[in-house]
Amino acid sequence: MTQDFQSQPTERDYQALERQFNVLRDKLRQIDKQLASATQNNTRMVSMLETAKAEILKLKAALEKDGQAPYSFATLTQINPRKAEAFGANAVTEETVDVAYQGRKVRVGLSPLVNISSLSPGQEVLLNESLTVVAALGFERTGELVTVKELLGTDRALITGRADEERVVKLSGALLSQKVRVGDALSLDSRTGYALEKVPRSEVENLILEEVPDISYHDIGGLGPQIEQIRDAVELPFLHPDLYREHGLKPPKGILLYGPPGCGKTLIAKAVANSLAARAAERSGQKETKSYFLNIKGPELLDKYVGETERQIRLIFARAREKASDGSAVVVFFDEMDSLFRTRGTGVSSDVETTIVPQLLSEIDGVERLDNVIVIGASNREDMIDPAILRPGRLDVKVKIQRPDAEAAADIFAKYVTVDLPFHQDDVQAHDGDPQATVDAMIQRTVEAMYSTDKSNEYLEVTYANGDNEMLYFKDFNSGAVIQNVVDRAKKYAIKDLLTTGDKGIRIDHMLRAVVDEFREHEDMPNTTNPDDWARISGKKGERITYIRTIVQGKAGQEPGKTIDTAPNTGQYL
Repeated sequence: MTQDFQSQPTERDYQALERQFNVLRDKLRQIDKQLASATQNNTRMVSMLETAKAEILKLKAALEKDGQAPYSFATLTQINPRKAEAFGANAVTEETVDVAYQGRKVRVGLSPLVNISSLSPGQEVLLNESLTVVAALGFERTGELVTVKELLGTDRALITGRADEERVVKLSGALLSQKVRVGDALSLDSRTGYALEKVPRSEVENLILEEVPDISYHDIGGLGPQIEQIRDAVELPFLHPDLYREHGLKPPKGILLYGPPGCGKTLIAKAVANSLAARAAERSGQKETKSYFLNIKGPELLDKYVGETERQIRLIFARAREKASDGSAVVVFFDEMDSLFRTRGTGVSSDVETTIVPQLLSEIDGVERLDNVIVIGASNREDMIDPAILRPGRLDVKVKIQRPDAEAAADIFAKYVTVDLPFHQDDVQAHDGDPQATVDAMIQRTVEAMYSTDKSNEYLEVTYANGDNEMLYFKDFNSGAVIQNVVDRAKKYAIKDLLTTGDKGIRIDHMLRAVVDEFREHEDMPNTTNPDDWARISGKKGERITYIRTIVQGKAGQEPGKTIDTAPNTGQYL
């Protein structure tokens, strides 16, 4: 009895079995879920493989079909991506493109091998026999040359072509990613009406140098008062516009720099742009502030075709307004201004100035304002410039750049003769080994030799209409360009001595010899037979000159001095 009772299961055993059963049942459920997920994944993989197989077969068929020649060329005009139709959510249109083909516009399909995102309007494509795009090519490299007159939105432009014919065209995909400006030259595909690419035109771009020269006022010697006058006229309105508005004062629109050749007119114009950029950077607290210098080479604007010079002037000021629209300072510099804008009615064989001058006047004070744009003109014949340009309100400030006196010449010499140059040991020892003292003594001796009024420096004898005579010396024809040439000659002589004798360094004798040789090369008169014209060029003003006699040739012992109208071999003027 006791053994039978002990073999019967207890309540605890039933509970243990129940727990084991529940664990097994949970495992079975997990296995069922995993099996269902595996079945689903398997079904998905089968579907994907079938889809891939279908795509491969489709691409294979397309490749076999599209790879058969011949092909036709067409130009892409519009892209039509896939989109849902309005009458049904499930109905969609296939990707298509519009092309210009054989003089007509055709909507064609795309091969599966062509990605629609790689296409751009104006691009060339290849069509197979069924008129399906099978390949994308580049843009046409040839076309008609046209000029942008006006931009119409972001993708169209009004252009002018042959015989000033105007036309509205579309911009190709290549141009949409570039900055197209008024005046740009474009290549036009006249069949499709697409402008394809920008064409650099050297005859225009060479006239407009947009980089700011690396020249400051500190690089210019002997022109302190003139520089101060220019800085007051140019920099104050740009740096303190609020004060000018408060006082009701308008900034000057232009500056005329006039005077003899080689005295620094072009250097000053370049320094203006550099100084404006530096001052604007100081005011804004930035390291650099952009400014622009448009250097217009005067005579190169002249063109044999009527209206071309005026068009280029309009282009120059359009470019200046564009650059100044963001607040940057723009300097428009007309070098040799008398060659372009001479007095109307003075032309002997042409009358181009009758339209060129009014074009400049309308640009300076026309309907369109010139904000942040400064016009600077340079000329050594200011008497030939049209008076309408020089009146107040146009070129307001007129600065005469005179020939340097002895003090100014020493200042200019100091820009070229510096302590870092190699000087001869004898000259340095003569000044106790002090390079700066050597430089100062060398400059002083050279200036004294140049500005001496003894017989060795006599150059011209001038007779005025009232009978008075005046002796002109070499100093009366000195300029910054001559001084630079003298220093360059002295350096060349020092190099030749080093190569021949082994003595290294510049000597005072080199400088004095350079002065003599420089003046000897320029002993001839200007290439003119009119004494009045010569007086205007050389910078001497006053009584009318009736007779000029050269002195240098007589001193050289070759032949007596001659009048200007009989002196042969006339060379460049100083």
